Amino acid sequence: MPEVSPTTKHSVLGVHVNAVTYATAVERIIAAARSGQALGVTALAVHGVMTAVLDPEQLYRINHLDLVTPDGQPVRWFLNLRHHAGLRDRVYGPTLMLEVVREAERECLPVYFYGSTADTVHALAGCLRQRFPLLEVAGAEPSQFRRLTAGEKAELVERVRKTGARLFFVGLGCPRQETFAYEFKDALGMPVIAVGAAFDYHSGMRKEPPAILQRCGLQWLHRLLAEPRRLFYRYMVYNTAFLGLSALQMARLWDPETRPRAMPPSMESLFG
Repeated sequence: MPEVSPTTKHSVLGVHVNAVTYATAVERIIAAARSGQALGVTALAVHGVMTAVLDPEQLYRINHLDLVTPDGQPVRWFLNLRHHAGLRDRVYGPTLMLEVVREAERECLPVYFYGSTADTVHALAGCLRQRFPLLEVAGAEPSQFRRLTAGEKAELVERVRKTGARLFFVGLGCPRQETFAYEFKDALGMPVIAVGAAFDYHSGMRKEPPAILQRCGLQWLHRLLAEPRRLFYRYMVYNTAFLGLSALQMARLWDPETRPRAMPPSMESLFG
């Protein structure tokens, strides 16, 4: 089967997702890093899709990112069944991060890590330096866990750009990280890649779900059993809603492209 174009997007409940492989996603990200091009990237699973379905402003943000990969198996299955994408694998955020970092090491492109706690982000930088000895880590700083002011945004952008970073990874959790990528990509002028739980997994702070559960699309169950009180609503309600809306779109009984989009306010909802 011919390689899927990295610019091809398809509607998944109205959320525009690129029908890409790891190879095409990494190629596009690294090309943007080489040329100093702004690029907003996220790896989107069911939770990310549903936050956009339920929030017109978030839908606008995600649909204005440059590269949205099918992080969850259900998202990949939908692309294959509804749009005949022919994807043999999802493009999972934590794996995508490792593939991009591997190429960054090979091409001497400095990377910057932003998000999570100080312990996690510094452990992440250390673990990746051990795994990729020639990787240049331009910086690593934790989230502020609050909205950033316009002045703080400008300070962050200046701080990052002074380091010479060419790739910016953000791990703030969904939907904060997608908001961050949308609002910061042009100001930073480099790929801003939202990778979610990758920070926890690659720092050693959290154990990744078994590969068999990932392949079967049951990664959510592993996380639910680990944190039932926090994640029960997310998975029980959002997963059920995703299945129902998917069936309606598959049967052509609902056209999500007719839903209104709402441009979010600029500079008033900056996440850090």
